[in-house]
Amino acid sequence: MLVKKLDAFLKDLTEIRRRSPRTVEAYRRDLHPWVTFLSEQHQAVPSAPPNDPLFLRIYLRQRAEQGVSNRSLARFLSALSGFQKFLLRDSRNKKFVFTIPRVKYAEKLPSFLPQAETGRLLQDGPADRKKYKYQAWRDYMMVALLYVTGVRREELVGIRLADIDHQRALIRVVGKGRRERLVPVGEVTMTDLRHYLAERETFAAGCKTPATAHLFLNPSGRAVSVRTADRVVKQFGRAHGLEFTPHTLRHSFATHLLENGADLMLIKEILGHSSLSTTQRYTHVTAEVMKRVYQQAHPRSGSKK
Repeated sequence: MLVKKLDAFLKDLTEIRRRSPRTVEAYRRDLHPWVTFLSEQHQAVPSAPPNDPLFLRIYLRQRAEQGVSNRSLARFLSALSGFQKFLLRDSRNKKFVFTIPRVKYAEKLPSFLPQAETGRLLQDGPADRKKYKYQAWRDYMMVALLYVTGVRREELVGIRLADIDHQRALIRVVGKGRRERLVPVGEVTMTDLRHYLAERETFAAGCKTPATAHLFLNPSGRAVSVRTADRVVKQFGRAHGLEFTPHTLRHSFATHLLENGADLMLIKEILGHSSLSTTQRYTHVTAEVMKRVYQQAHPRSGSKK
């Protein structure tokens, strides 16, 4: 019974709430083992109430013993909370609703690149611009836009030519929950983007089949995938002696804005966060940076030099 309700919940996430396939799959991955476990418990102990608190405690203990981290357990409980809200649309499902405990875990601070490193990363433009003209410009612009706009990798690969407002130096992106927002692009990057678009036009004209209207194209003229974006960014970083991912560049964008005095609410809007608490973690990052600088520079910091 609960399996069918889980299927209905995932369908609701996809068709009504317009969540991305990756998000829906994450919910399925977190909740399917729980639904299976609960069905087995109901069969083994049919006299117990369907929402016996003991069931949830046993499940969490088993997952912990299997090596599942507190962070992952907290994510499962968040998914379970969403599923239970869906179930409560029908009062008859109240018997399947559990009181959800809190799981504490250490918040991992976002990783980011120092400002000097990102400056060095983008100062020379694309490498191999003569031999692999289009690919070199494409890879460079993907890295540049990730850092300059703070967009997610899924948002980057979804950008279309019509989303670029050249006059106002803005790009429209579609984020989580199909929410649209405009992100600013600096004039230096807009100049690079115009150069890239000229290379893209030449490349698209040479494709065997008509190219899509996406900003970034693969060798066949189709939109690049999220996996390609990951690979391009990592290879670009390694070519410069650095290790980072698309999300590292997003973290770097937010951290550098905050370090240079940008308003937290402005950063929240540009990043497309639904909650300010998500953006506030960057204040912890900058606080850690200040502590390190203080310990290295102040004679009374107590650190050995």
